[in-house]
Amino acid sequence: MQGVQELGHGVKVSAGFKEQYPEIFDSSLIEYLSKLHRHFEIRRQQLLACRGIRARHYHQGKLPEYGLRDSVVVCGDWRVAPLPADYQQRRVEITGPVNDPKMVVKMLSRGSDGFRADTAMLDFEDSMKPTFKNVLNGVRNVRQAARGELSFSSGEKEYHLDSQDMAGLMVRVRGLHLREANLTVDDQPVSAGLFDFAMCFFHSVGPLLRAGKTPKYYVPKCEHYLEARWWNDLFTQAQELLGIERGTLRATFLIETLPAAFQIEEILYEIREHAAGLNVGRWDKIFSDIKTLKMQEKRISCDRSEIGMDSFWMDNYAKRLVKICHERGAMAIGGMSAFTPGSDSSIRKRQTAKVLADKQNECSIGHDGCWVSHPYFIGTALSAFPKKNQLEEKLESFNRFPNLIMDCQSAPTLEGLRKNIRVGIGYLEGWSRDLGCVAWDDQMEDLATLEISRAQTWQWLHHGVILKGGEPVNPSLIAAVFEEELYRILFEIDERFANLEAANINQIKLSYVRAKVVAKELFLKEELSDFLCESSDIEEAESVLPQILPKTENQPIEVSL
Repeated sequence: MQGVQELGHGVKVSAGFKEQYPEIFDSSLIEYLSKLHRHFEIRRQQLLACRGIRARHYHQGKLPEYGLRDSVVVCGDWRVAPLPADYQQRRVEITGPVNDPKMVVKMLSRGSDGFRADTAMLDFEDSMKPTFKNVLNGVRNVRQAARGELSFSSGEKEYHLDSQDMAGLMVRVRGLHLREANLTVDDQPVSAGLFDFAMCFFHSVGPLLRAGKTPKYYVPKCEHYLEARWWNDLFTQAQELLGIERGTLRATFLIETLPAAFQIEEILYEIREHAAGLNVGRWDKIFSDIKTLKMQEKRISCDRSEIGMDSFWMDNYAKRLVKICHERGAMAIGGMSAFTPGSDSSIRKRQTAKVLADKQNECSIGHDGCWVSHPYFIGTALSAFPKKNQLEEKLESFNRFPNLIMDCQSAPTLEGLRKNIRVGIGYLEGWSRDLGCVAWDDQMEDLATLEISRAQTWQWLHHGVILKGGEPVNPSLIAAVFEEELYRILFEIDERFANLEAANINQIKLSYVRAKVVAKELFLKEELSDFLCESSDIEEAESVLPQILPKTENQPIEVSL
């Protein structure tokens, strides 16, 4: 790591960050972080190696399977620790990137329409690009929000938290696979998820407990119950090192990988003393289905638009989660409706109807709450969940061990390929501006939906799929669609930004041209990598694409047909 600064206890950080964030890099925090890293890093690497072994088995034709159906975990009489008083109502959770103070204040606050989410998930993961500056801004925002002190000034308007009327603060850390390259312990990059958790827990646990609030976390991308045990042990050690009673913090795990869907009960058992619930992470689950089964010719995915919560394997996965969570005393939280309000009243009406239908379906099968990506939909989602929770809904007649394997009956289409490629261009243009989520064609696209687009296109190409219209998927077709979709985007830019100077319009167009080049190279790679990235970039390295669009307070620019 070039240009580093030694912080003591074997810890080094990219140069300049300690001075820029002095309140974060507390000397006690440095010692705390180094102890956790040394205790848990070898196990983390072993768990990742086991992932690789299982993946090779799946690529050879094997399928994920349920564990022993008569095990102590499945048949035993156990429950998670009683839910804290401030964690028993989670009807609507709003999610968004943790690095933007304005967005964090808005997520935690009551809107102008009078509605407020019960809880707000401040995200270090799929909705935030993990530049080190973004990460540290996120830690700073969590630190200040836990104290009720976070504010933001746009120059025209002031945004402040009302500490007496805040959504419950939750933090989603990065996954087990990611490394934070900007901070090392003994010259070894620290686990990104451990870094996010340790930094936020250290800086927020005191203020939260003094205010009578539970420290709340979300954990993504878990694939196996032994990974859940790693996280539970991390929580235990993190509390013990600070002299805090074991079980004080609570975590919700996203069940968003195909292997994890077969181990819901085992995962919940491992985290039972820290469990708040589990979440149906639908978009990453679709990505995981494709990635896990990518080499199996009989498991070709259909268009993303054809895979919904009414697809039998998705419906089974959601109901299995609800059944097990409620039998064991844990919350079962539904997934994300990825719709944005749109640009006019007619679109807004249609989008609202879609969100309402989705949330009513989640409530009908027993979920205790759901996710929304935009404050506009909080009131709509609340209307679908009239009760505090639905822990009494046990789904007693539902089979505990249903079929969870993707089985698409419809062939992929050219429109589905176009959608994937268009998302790739739009998302990676936002990524070039250090954004992790982008409003695009009236939907909120984040890293999970990019991953679906990337993996699906790779799978169709690898297996030489014939699309519904008769077109074979090959590099020439994909390249041609990239050019066609870029042309459409450039035409839309002319229409939307007609009032700008020609030079500015050309700059905007150039950013999408460059994004197309990056996306095309990514989508045509011979091998499908497990994730878009597995390590953060060192320091404040330039993005692959330069930032040239007009500043918009880091808000996504929406382009709609």
